[in-house]
Amino acid sequence: MRKVITSTEIGAASKRIGEKKAIELVAKAGFDAYDFSLISNIVRYDYKTKVGVYADTPLSGSEYLKYVKELKKVAEDNGIFCNQSHAPFPSYVPFIQDHIKRAIECAAEAGAKICVVHPNNFKDAKENAEMFLELLPFAKAHGIKIATENMWDWNDEKDEASVAACSHHEDFLAHIKEVNDEYFVACLDIGHAEMKGLNTSAVQMIRTLGRHLQALHIHDNDKKHDSHWIPFSMQIDFDEILRALKEIDYQGDFTLECDAYMTECPDVGEGFKEIYGAVKKLADKYEQLT
Repeated sequence: MRKVITSTEIGAASKRIGEKKAIELVAKAGFDAYDFSLISNIVRYDYKTKVGVYADTPLSGSEYLKYVKELKKVAEDNGIFCNQSHAPFPSYVPFIQDHIKRAIECAAEAGAKICVVHPNNFKDAKENAEMFLELLPFAKAHGIKIATENMWDWNDEKDEASVAACSHHEDFLAHIKEVNDEYFVACLDIGHAEMKGLNTSAVQMIRTLGRHLQALHIHDNDKKHDSHWIPFSMQIDFDEILRALKEIDYQGDFTLECDAYMTECPDVGEGFKEIYGAVKKLADKYEQLT
């Protein structure tokens, strides 16, 4: 039986203690791997001024690959590896989009096989395919698959999520088919799929995407807000999701994206231990399914 690889994003913790220490604590907690979050530590978007700016980190400087090599060494010394990464967001901002290739380079240098790149929330499958098809030759040259992710917008009047790129299972599959390349796959954000107003579910997403589903962002919520909290702490039915993953013979990793919790937890090391307990429970349940 294949052992499920467990992983977690390190972006939230890195803002508090730095990437190197975060990787050490991920390993100490028991994870097999880490998700190299590059959402805002190369460039970031200031939503108030609506301007993209460079982050004050080594990843925005000229020796960014040297720094990534240092992170890879830290991971190796602690017995873990980088399984996937996450490109800068939001991709509808040209300045942010211009730095996605740097994120792909960093992912490859770290040893990842997948880089998650958000679609443009406000474009359809055909329009988004233009961005992905432009990125794919570069990603292939670096041995990286691009995984896109199901998104959401917000309806203030209804006080619930509303349609965005890949937010519905049929639209997500349409995005995958429009690009039609083995290096372009799906990353299912389980929390996003469970938000009220989107007319879908994580289970429906899984069954629709099938073999195209090769990465996960796992977290819990109240079935309304994008909470990014610990699995089994809120309202998502993970047993049903695990059964659907088994139905399609999911071969990817179990990667947590509990960044809201990791931002608020009193102690980062203890926080990683707590979320590892949750993903280990998920992995064990999955491995026991027949």
